[in-house]
Amino acid sequence: MEFYQDLFDYIQKSPTPFHAVAESARRLRDAGFTELNEAECWNLQAGGKYFVTRNQSSVIAFVMPQKAGAGWRMSAAHSDSPGFKVKGASQKAGFTMLDTEGYGGMIRSSWMDRPLGIAGRVMVKTAQGVESRLVDLKDTKAVIPHLAIHLNRNVNDGHTYDMKKDMQAVFAGKEKNACYQEKVAHAAGCSVSDILSEDMQLYCPEQGQVIGGEQEFVLCPRLDDLACGWAALMGFLQAKPSQQGRIWCLFDNEEVGSGTRQGACSSFLPDVLARAAKELGEDAQQQRMSLANSLLLSADNGHAIHPNFAEMSDGGYPVRVGEGIVLKFNASQKYTTNAVTAALFHTVCDAVQVPVQEYYNRPDLPGGSTLGNLLAAQVSIPMADIGLPQLAMHSCVEMAGVQDIAYLCKACSAWYDAEIDCKADGSYRVTL
Repeated sequence: MEFYQDLFDYIQKSPTPFHAVAESARRLRDAGFTELNEAECWNLQAGGKYFVTRNQSSVIAFVMPQKAGAGWRMSAAHSDSPGFKVKGASQKAGFTMLDTEGYGGMIRSSWMDRPLGIAGRVMVKTAQGVESRLVDLKDTKAVIPHLAIHLNRNVNDGHTYDMKKDMQAVFAGKEKNACYQEKVAHAAGCSVSDILSEDMQLYCPEQGQVIGGEQEFVLCPRLDDLACGWAALMGFLQAKPSQQGRIWCLFDNEEVGSGTRQGACSSFLPDVLARAAKELGEDAQQQRMSLANSLLLSADNGHAIHPNFAEMSDGGYPVRVGEGIVLKFNASQKYTTNAVTAALFHTVCDAVQVPVQEYYNRPDLPGGSTLGNLLAAQVSIPMADIGLPQLAMHSCVEMAGVQDIAYLCKACSAWYDAEIDCKADGSYRVTL
């Protein structure tokens, strides 16, 4: 349980992408990584361990290669989850309400009638200028209450949850906007008048737990995609020294398309690679050699077969909770896995006895996408899309398998430890 409790602790300390990056940064510092600032010059050493954040909601950590042109072993996950942005407070029918705006494609009904935390970052005016402070109103909860069934007899007959009508949150039982701002200011350690702006969100504060008749399932908020981010980080931190460089990425805004300064479509990873190459003294040819000898895992969860809706999965390729991690394929290239990267990932997993399940969407249903194919447009390297099989994706609380989490950690560790060298286009030497 200590092993899974670490995942639960990581997610509990990560109510927002800002907090997820802060918790990841803490773990990186504890492991001896040096924090860099994008706005300053970098002085990097071969074999050195570094990390850099962008917008406080994305982070890239890396171990420098030992020599020019050696290449990189990478993984990428995302820090954000579907939820609600808090725009501010207002009065309605004797209540103080939190005005919300939806973020990403959440299952709306799952957010209702439960205590919801409020967290984010606050920009504060100080004597030195402007300072960002992370806040979590831990002892203050909001709620989005359903209308009673007596007043909506058709609620169980396919009710449409309107974002403006149904999904606004009750904060206090009195008409006092200042109450909300006072709570935020107290958490930020400043006065209300010193708050310049804020990025606040509602989140599910439920603690992760192991459930099931044989304790085989995990029930936890934000498994998509913090479970992958956590597992990849564990593998990255435990990796053995290598001639190649190692990179771990956690990007924000995947749930809304990644097209932001801190998303997978941004210049963040290319910028880090370019600055690392310069510090290694790589010329243009060596930089391209390095990329050609690099590999990346795009880690984001996949859909397991649902016992109540088995027909929604491709019957020929069922993915089951508890039977191994997911390797995702898509003919339209929404997932980046191809025969080459699949073979490499299978080889690594076979060596450490990690079962792999191949996932395909049902042919007549459009599937989701993730950050891999978007990242590939920025950094042209071979990739594979993997993840945990899970149920209730994008619900307020999601479900996965205990054993699969162990498999994912083991696979990520093996991925970073394996020596994989490109010998020709499509041919690799793998040493485990």
